[in-house]
Amino acid sequence: MTARLNGAQPYVLGLFRIVVGLLFACHGAASLFGVLGGAAGSNGGTIPAGTWPGWYAAVIQLVCGGLVLLGLGTRGAALIASGSMAYAYFDVHQGMALWPIQNGGEASAMFCWAFFLLIFTGSGAFGVDRLLARRGESTDRPAAERTPVTA
Repeated sequence: MTARLNGAQPYVLGLFRIVVGLLFACHGAASLFGVLGGAAGSNGGTIPAGTWPGWYAAVIQLVCGGLVLLGLGTRGAALIASGSMAYAYFDVHQGMALWPIQNGGEASAMFCWAFFLLIFTGSGAFGVDRLLARRGESTDRPAAERTPVTA
């Protein structure tokens, strides 16, 4: 059973990355473009361009969420996304109450920790990072070194 679960790990991690990236990008798109219900608390509106910190957070959500979704620059995008969610939690939510369930910061806390995990695990399966790593590996070495020798 453990061997099967370990074998599936890259694929489940890849699916996790895709879902987290998609959800994060949707938050950014909602805030920037008014789609999917619009910015939180705005009744379908958008965040005015350049306003601190909401507009910048929405840009980070859209760009980093898209990169994580694709698995392109996953670790760097996850680092920025995790940091932005930590900032959101401690700056916006923590002052209202101690616990996330009391201060409305569950999404910020969950995104922060999900992206923090991706910093250390990488993109998993289905990511552009993996395709680029394989392509680079196959072109960096001479053909004799790439072909496994069997005895």
